[in-house]
Amino acid sequence: MQKFKINGELFKLPKGLTLKEMIEKTEIANGRIVAALINNQVHRLNFKPSETCEITTVNRGDELGNRIYRRSLFLLLAKAVYELYPQADLKIEHSLSNGIYCEIIKGTALNQHDLKKIKIKLTNLVKDNFPIKRHVFTTEKLIEIYQEQGFDDKVRLLQYQEADKEHPVYELDGYYDYFYYHMVPSTGYLDKFDLHYCMPGFVLLFPHKENSDKVPEFIDQPKLANVFLDYERLGEILNVGHVSDLNAAIENGKYQEFIRIAESLHERNIAKIADRIYDEIETRRVILIAGPSSSGKTTFAHRLSTHLRINGLEPVAISVDDYFVNREDTPLDEEGNYDFEALEAIDLELFNNDLLQLLQGEKIELPKFNFEKGVREYKGDFLQVQDDQPILIEGIHGLNDRLTEMIPQNHKFKLYVSALTQLNIDQHNRIPTSDTRLMRRIVRDHKYRGHDAPTTIEWWPRVRKGEEKNIFPFQENADLIFNSALIYELAVLKKYLTPLLTRIEKSNPVYFEATRLLEMLDTFLPMPDLSVPKTSILREFIGDSVFRES
Repeated sequence: MQKFKINGELFKLPKGLTLKEMIEKTEIANGRIVAALINNQVHRLNFKPSETCEITTVNRGDELGNRIYRRSLFLLLAKAVYELYPQADLKIEHSLSNGIYCEIIKGTALNQHDLKKIKIKLTNLVKDNFPIKRHVFTTEKLIEIYQEQGFDDKVRLLQYQEADKEHPVYELDGYYDYFYYHMVPSTGYLDKFDLHYCMPGFVLLFPHKENSDKVPEFIDQPKLANVFLDYERLGEILNVGHVSDLNAAIENGKYQEFIRIAESLHERNIAKIADRIYDEIETRRVILIAGPSSSGKTTFAHRLSTHLRINGLEPVAISVDDYFVNREDTPLDEEGNYDFEALEAIDLELFNNDLLQLLQGEKIELPKFNFEKGVREYKGDFLQVQDDQPILIEGIHGLNDRLTEMIPQNHKFKLYVSALTQLNIDQHNRIPTSDTRLMRRIVRDHKYRGHDAPTTIEWWPRVRKGEEKNIFPFQENADLIFNSALIYELAVLKKYLTPLLTRIEKSNPVYFEATRLLEMLDTFLPMPDLSVPKTSILREFIGDSVFRES
């Protein structure tokens, strides 16, 4: 017998058990546990601890556990499609609504009948409870396997790796596939999913962290869907479908064209937004800019101001942060900490009254929040605007009408900014947009805010929780959406991120997150950043932006 601490409770258990068997012998066993943490490293449930250790279970309702569940579903889906349509290509593309949008390229259009067949196949695979096995193969061996299965995109990606380098790969009943994350031990764990037809593809639905026992219903988000479609067209223009295509361009020294086209597209889209504001300036003068963390809102607002000036307008900017209530009046979160992201952290009455006075041509004195003292102050900073001056307001609550509830709807122009999608690793391995924003933030926080990578990673779940509450529910309220993602950015960020992540020690609680991000970055060749223009949104994070005050 050996002593093990599981979730802080001490147990005496026989030697040689897997984590799954150990958990089953305790009272903590439930159908939601999908993995475990030991010494800040993620382990699959079929792992056998060889010595006494402290074990923390990972549930489907945790951020980590939910990610493991999703990735395992991707493997299940890939296996089902491979068996039903051996010559087809499954493309797991991007988040959409409350699921993941996928397409199947098989010569004829996907229809409802196809989707029903796939769902039945998935259900049968779950019932059969096939083991999901993890193997380690050399690059050379894995290329052979992928060539047999017709995975050309994965073969191209591996061609940039050394022949004897070892790679983890998962096997499901004779089907082999690479996923850069851990999997559940068998298909029987994956009984909660649904498929929603969304022409020309479908959305894979799965439980979310908030309610990990229920698959949510599909919520249509046509505005976001159109943004993703535009980004897909950019990939077609550049002939870049996956990371291997970008790597080829970097290796051949042709990456400058990618930078020019991606940045030109940003410029064109910002100009279009400025033109739309100009056309409607007589009524819609309050320009609200919202978006999640590290979406590039600050640079976007500066570039938008430039284009508005080109159109003959003189925009003024107001910071919502200056309207914070005094520190002692700030609402508290569930843990008793100040919740600065809550809408109630803002003096809504004062903010709305000031806006109304500005729109009526009156002069107001702008407040300035003293973050050191935690109080709002007035220092003689007055503002009065003309009838044709846009008022730019940047903040996380911009799309929530409660922020500007005293302002008539026809006076507001709402803009949503986010890095909504980016290059995927291959047809089955997507890079979540939240990961791109996290990597942007790690670099920026280290460079400008004095935070090391572990601090940023540790805070990220709280940031995400605030976004899910205060930003994402209001996305479709936007009049226009600006996608700040750049198809080349992770190749540039790699040289900044790698040293920050590799210095995180195994003893650090965020070590497992650092290794996950490093595994993702390992698929990219590094790209020089000299060609990135100083007006680029990427410069907000890597430095040398013309918009950053020295």
